[in-house]
Amino acid sequence: MGVMNELIDRTTVVRLTALLRDADSSRDWIAVEESADAVNGLQLRARSDVVAAAILRDNSGADDDHAANYRRLAETVRRALRENALAGWMVWPVSEAVTSAALLCWSSGMPHDDGPFDNDPFDDGLDLLSELTPRLSSEFAIRRFLAADLDRAVDRILPWTLSDDEHVRRLATEGTRAFLPWAVRVAELTARPEKTVPILDALRRDPSEYVRRSVANHLNDLSRQNPGLVVQTAERWMREPDENTRWVVRHGLRTLVKKADPGALALMGFSDTSVVASEISVVDDTVVLPGALDFSFSVTNDAESRVRLAVDYVVSYVKSSGALAEKVFKLTTRDLEPGESVELRKRHAIHQMTTRVHYAGTHLIELQINGRRYSRRSFEVELPTG
Repeated sequence: MGVMNELIDRTTVVRLTALLRDADSSRDWIAVEESADAVNGLQLRARSDVVAAAILRDNSGADDDHAANYRRLAETVRRALRENALAGWMVWPVSEAVTSAALLCWSSGMPHDDGPFDNDPFDDGLDLLSELTPRLSSEFAIRRFLAADLDRAVDRILPWTLSDDEHVRRLATEGTRAFLPWAVRVAELTARPEKTVPILDALRRDPSEYVRRSVANHLNDLSRQNPGLVVQTAERWMREPDENTRWVVRHGLRTLVKKADPGALALMGFSDTSVVASEISVVDDTVVLPGALDFSFSVTNDAESRVRLAVDYVVSYVKSSGALAEKVFKLTTRDLEPGESVELRKRHAIHQMTTRVHYAGTHLIELQINGRRYSRRSFEVELPTG
């Protein structure tokens, strides 16, 4: 994350300060200016939080009128949006400040019907995030609206699926993902996976690949909560497909296919069939880190009809406790005619990562074909010496 932390650096904050001063010269924006030095050495999210807090301090009035504070900030941000320079990572703290001000005003019950916007701060805050998202996705800031009132937020977000802007349409699906990477978890999204399905239904045929990929990732997220709902949704989509439906469904069911879910496998055409798989052959059964396991095997269709195969492999890694933990990896999909064989090879890299620490010991590798387990063998992992 070292390089990413510098996406919000001193120069970025100085530029943001100038844009805010141009948009509202009645405030001095001194706190924002001073935050340019305060971000040094912090992680990216912490940098955004520091700058967002500074925006709120500079924007606040002496009387602590939450409605006036939100109204003033919304007006300032919308004026700043007239300039193309308000773009990139400086937008993240702006979107977080808008969210904080809007929710504080909304939750305090302050009057809001005499402002320049027709909606209350909850709705207007969401609308403003949709206006900001073409400059930088508001997918992180939107999470707090979802946590505050999921039903109301989704009702406001659903019409975004009709937006002319692909960034706004993507925000509707990406921002409401239950397991959005790097984002705060929204407990109610996890508890109510069906709530966002109407958003996916509206966007599954989106003309933008950028949006369709988000739909597929969102569907894959839901498979961690409710596999049956995901398979039912995918089945419904496949009854009225367009040219992109199969890709969206395949990408959305990828985790369920790896987990050998019968409904997902059947929907993708991977029937519960038996094939003949050879023993796994390895070039070297000892891997010294960093290194790789080179392995190969053959698969033969001994049935009397053509079969479609999802060929995966499973590596059981040694944990710090000495126990084994499985992880399934995608290898390939193949169609085999009766009696046809195919030989497959793979180099599986093994090296230390921030997301996985490797330990020495006896590991396992096993084949998984259409959800069934086949050949298995062990191999050793050794840590480098010296």
